[in-house]
Amino acid sequence: MEAKATVIGSSLVEPSILDLANNQPLTTVPPRFVRLEIDHPLIRNDDTSTQQLPVIDMHRLLSGDDSELEKLDNTCKEWGFFQLINHGVSSSLVEKVKAEIQDFFNLPIDEKKKFWQQPGDSEGFGQHFIASEEQKLDWGYGFTMVTLPTHLRKPHLFPKLPLPFRDDLEVYSTEIKNLTLKILDQMAKALRMDPNDMEELFENGMQAFRMNYYPPCLQPEKVVGHNSHCDASALTVLLQINEMDGLQIKKDGKWVAVKPLPDAFVVNIGDVLEVTLVIFYSL
Repeated sequence: MEAKATVIGSSLVEPSILDLANNQPLTTVPPRFVRLEIDHPLIRNDDTSTQQLPVIDMHRLLSGDDSELEKLDNTCKEWGFFQLINHGVSSSLVEKVKAEIQDFFNLPIDEKKKFWQQPGDSEGFGQHFIASEEQKLDWGYGFTMVTLPTHLRKPHLFPKLPLPFRDDLEVYSTEIKNLTLKILDQMAKALRMDPNDMEELFENGMQAFRMNYYPPCLQPEKVVGHNSHCDASALTVLLQINEMDGLQIKKDGKWVAVKPLPDAFVVNIGDVLEVTLVIFYSL
């Protein structure tokens, strides 16, 4: 039972872009990665400059600012996304984690293989939810693992991470959990819920990390780094490692580029939270 509980999805293990690049220099995009059939946000001509992702100030929320709480309420209803500033997570810790994630992705391929996905699983290095050998692939790969609760951690992943990355990620994981509970508490206030109800729903929930890497591409108009999707989580707290614009969200039928603010997180309201609240209010 416990082994099954650790699986957050299954996927075929496919050769990564790294394998392809190591075997031979890429001068064109391999057919498995060509995605001409879908909407490519980066090459659309839509003028999205008038729309910007709302910014929520956590310090003002915690100080009891009613106008900021109303802004959070409206943002969740109209966008489902926001940037969070003054969130209270140590900036020095965030910067260390950023640098260590880059170092982790820069490990030699032989070291990465120790953390590769295993058949039938989606944790470790690789792509998600590959169901067939003909399925189109994203131009990128990532590293996924469950971090909380600790008994769900795979023994060949988190405990084997290099130091000091493992220790810093342990602290970061706890900080993100605490921040998430604070965000949910503020959402409960906006919804006029009893905060204890929201805490009971999510305090012991599962936390998973997904670190994504998108290598340069000679033909970017043919590929997609991460296919469009909805997050199945309650909340996703996104940290962008560098200043390269990449994340886009669809609002009112148009793609809106997210320009990450310094020392900010991007927060996404996931399907689990929406469904849970619908059920909660239906009881």
